[in-house]
Amino acid sequence: MKSRDTLLRLKKFQAEEKRRRVVQLQTMIAEFTRMSNDLDREIELEEKRANIADPNHFAYPTYARAARVRRDNITASLNELREKLELAQEEATEAAEEHAKAQNQDARDHAAERLVDVVAERRGGPLGSQAFRRV
Repeated sequence: MKSRDTLLRLKKFQAEEKRRRVVQLQTMIAEFTRMSNDLDREIELEEKRANIADPNHFAYPTYARAARVRRDNITASLNELREKLELAQEEATEAAEEHAKAQNQDARDHAAERLVDVVAERRGGPLGSQAFRRV
């Protein structure tokens, strides 16, 4: 009985942990997307201010060049996070299914135990009575 309860708690914890990981990755993706959009706006403003939009131009603003590098790094990180999110969502789904299976098994086990108790009561004895030894 204790091992069944422990297994059920473990499966629930694992499912919740995987779900938390998905939420964490989604939050990080949203934050990185916001940062990337902010950098895009800053790059655009700096290019307009300098009236030079070609990054290969010798007078291209240093701040815009640095912001482009940072934005490109954030974009690469975003792509990695999206891959991790996809994997984490699959793992969360699997963990939730395993938890549901464990809950179903627990419910079946409890139902079987109740059935044994009912049969024992009807036969007029405890679980270890002679009636069960014949079965």
